[in-house]
Amino acid sequence: MRLVTFLANGQKRWGAVRGETVVDLNLARAIMLAARGEEAKYIAADALDFLRQGEDARDAANETLEHLGSRALDGIVFRADAVKFLAPLPNPSKIVAVGLNYWDHIREHGGDPPAYPILFPKFPSALIGPGDVITWDAALTQQVDFEAELAVVIGKRAQRVAADEALEYVFGYCNLNDVSARDLQFDVKGGRQFTRGKSLDTFCPMGPYIVSKDEIPDPQNLTIQSILNGAVMQSANTKEMIASVAKIIEFITQGITLLPGDVIATGTPAGVGHFRTVMLSRFASLTINSAKHLASDF
Repeated sequence: MRLVTFLANGQKRWGAVRGETVVDLNLARAIMLAARGEEAKYIAADALDFLRQGEDARDAANETLEHLGSRALDGIVFRADAVKFLAPLPNPSKIVAVGLNYWDHIREHGGDPPAYPILFPKFPSALIGPGDVITWDAALTQQVDFEAELAVVIGKRAQRVAADEALEYVFGYCNLNDVSARDLQFDVKGGRQFTRGKSLDTFCPMGPYIVSKDEIPDPQNLTIQSILNGAVMQSANTKEMIASVAKIIEFITQGITLLPGDVIATGTPAGVGHFRTVMLSRFASLTINSAKHLASDF
């Protein structure tokens, strides 16, 4: 399943991508159950509510998609190019991000690998959808940077989870851009405003969809890329992570309970603008002057 939130005919909906189309799962299920004379069940307010309903709701959604097949029903099935994709999850309870979690990023950083995952929050208010404009006030920051990351979306409540069981708590995986204001993040005089520098409005593009874990057998063998104004800035593989997805979940849940819909941003590989030594000043100027063109296709 590829879970999405989208706008169609002026209405905000949730559903699933099916080939070149998008299905409104609520309407599709309601019509299927009505045709059977059955009571409506597992109808969710949004994608987050759907995840909170658990495994039975996911089985019901898959049943609905199978029942629908390849049929195109007006008002239920839309062409993917005719809808606007939003951030796939509205207002998750938390976004937990991981710093310095790729070996090549450690090498460009010039330090030692951390003994355990470095965690920090990104506020849900920073979320935007794929293709939405990343904006900022030039009076507030002039060093805005990109960080392409694999996001993990939790599917069920996770507390004190062992690494060998951790992936059982995952619903799926998604693209995420950990946009960062470096001058705020590393402002020594201002007290290193790390969280503020990571959580400004629009600083967390996500999507277009969350791919359920049954379609991704190994999260440690995925390509990560960031593209800025047509140029590939980062290109790596998740096998280069220092702490795997399973190890990150284990570490977080020893003291922090993860809830359905919570998002983990698993770190970024080498190539972020802050550590580029070639034409860095020109690059920094480019990102600032291209705010309206910096899209969230990560």
